[in-house]
Amino acid sequence: MAQDILKKRAPLADVIKLIVYSLPFVIAQAAPFATLVGFLMCLGKLVSDNEILVIRASGFSYIALAIPVFSLGLLISIFSFAVNDYLLPMGSIAYNKLYNEIIFANPAIIMEPNSIKRTNDAVLIVGDLNDSIVSDLLIIDKDSDSNTRIISSTKTKMLKPESKSILIKLQMNLPEIFSFDTKNLRNYNYSFGSKAIFHFFADRIFPRTSGVNPREMTSYDLKKELNKVREKNKDKRNYELTVYEIEYYKKFSLPFGAFFFSLLALPLAFLFGKHNGQTIGLIIGVLLSVLYWALLIMGQTYGAQTSTNGFIVMWFPNAIMGLTGLILFLWLVKK
Repeated sequence: MAQDILKKRAPLADVIKLIVYSLPFVIAQAAPFATLVGFLMCLGKLVSDNEILVIRASGFSYIALAIPVFSLGLLISIFSFAVNDYLLPMGSIAYNKLYNEIIFANPAIIMEPNSIKRTNDAVLIVGDLNDSIVSDLLIIDKDSDSNTRIISSTKTKMLKPESKSILIKLQMNLPEIFSFDTKNLRNYNYSFGSKAIFHFFADRIFPRTSGVNPREMTSYDLKKELNKVREKNKDKRNYELTVYEIEYYKKFSLPFGAFFFSLLALPLAFLFGKHNGQTIGLIIGVLLSVLYWALLIMGQTYGAQTSTNGFIVMWFPNAIMGLTGLILFLWLVKK
């Protein structure tokens, strides 16, 4: 993203700000997996170097070894939750605002060469781009009668808009326009000409609503919105209620995944870290991270499609990891 914007001569300071605004999202998403891989590699190294054997021979139990691991996992979860609940909404709002300002100042960012760009109600398929000349431009949108419309031009020139409401002004040479009703393909219109002017208004790029989406809310604000949705639907399960529940419980389940991963990392490292502990820890950590992420995505998709309670689908991956870790730890202590 930064490379594409810099190539369009966007200010370097704005690009750096965009990267900074993205960091809370990266931290919130990466903290649980970083905790798992970090603990597995660290503890695996201690096991393979016989450090754990020395500690156990000194009279320390597995429970004593678990206290610092579980405590650090809990601290990481609390820090990740703070980032996810406070900095992430602030970063998302600031990111969207700044990115919109950059696009307004330099609409060429939308017209990336050899790319497909989706907007609110249109798809732009762009060929080569040389300065302000676009070759092989294809636009798919809806006409005034809500029919699907396809506009193509082999050579298009980007012009300076006369109004601030117009984001992009295109002068299309030899345009061809094909529109049809998807419900009745027998009815269609085809037209062509020597030149056409196409105005791309700002509301086709940016959201038409000024409201804040659930991901841009704190847990406190999101809880209030969730209660409103429940009152409106009288606790009847539907898509809107499920989406708000998923976003609300995700604000807790994902950060505290670091704690549940710490429960799992300790026994796994002791069981599989005797030889090449760091390497084995890295491999197991990556595999478990992929499994956890797959369960999380599947839970969100399944919950949204079936209107399943958001708490269940969002905490299910943590429950699996925590229960597995607890069983392995108890077995290790008993052994």
